[in-house]
Amino acid sequence: MKPCFLSGDPALQRIPEPELMDEPEQAAAYAEADFAEAHSRIIATFERFFPQVEVAGPVLDLGCGPGDIGFRFAARFPGCEVTGVDGAGAMIALARQRKAADADLGPRLNFIEGLLPGAPIPGLAYAAIISNSLLHHLHNPAVLWETVNRHAGRGTHIFIADLYRPQHKTGARRLVDRYAAGEPEVLRRDFYHSLCAAFEPGEIAVQLEAAGLHELSVDVITDRHLVVHGVKL
Repeated sequence: MKPCFLSGDPALQRIPEPELMDEPEQAAAYAEADFAEAHSRIIATFERFFPQVEVAGPVLDLGCGPGDIGFRFAARFPGCEVTGVDGAGAMIALARQRKAADADLGPRLNFIEGLLPGAPIPGLAYAAIISNSLLHHLHNPAVLWETVNRHAGRGTHIFIADLYRPQHKTGARRLVDRYAAGEPEVLRRDFYHSLCAAFEPGEIAVQLEAAGLHELSVDVITDRHLVVHGVKL
């Protein structure tokens, strides 16, 4: 599913990007962008990997951004309460504004500003731990898997969605042109940098092995997305 090799286009090594998306204009661009289809697909993909599971109880959303996926998860699973965590204050501010304005779902969501590791995450028996597009931001990916290990108990459903890195920069540019042609330049720029910062499926498999998360699997689901999923034993 990755782009084929092009002569003169060297293999793309990972290029880390800033861990936080904390510029106000950057946060606003993400909050205002139309991610309805993409974020609805995240919920649908969760249901695909965990069919007939009705999540009830606390849910932890790592790297929640402005909170849209948390709201969608709460709407789909009315028996859950979502705690969203993000290190970017600008993102958390937007999520809290939405919480205050939503009398229906707002009471079932809470948003915490904090970096991994060390974020003040409540020590609850989480029914699910979810995350979208956090892993590629982390300079040290082990902190995500350490957090999952710390807060997942027996039976916790784990669902980590992210991009994966194309083989070459040409492939990354083609993906940006294909899927973000009409987006603001800040989103096009961030998408390209995120593709370059993302991990390959094999690299994530090594991370899971090192973390002792043998029950988790890595599946490529599109030409740019993968999912790490499983139930904690």
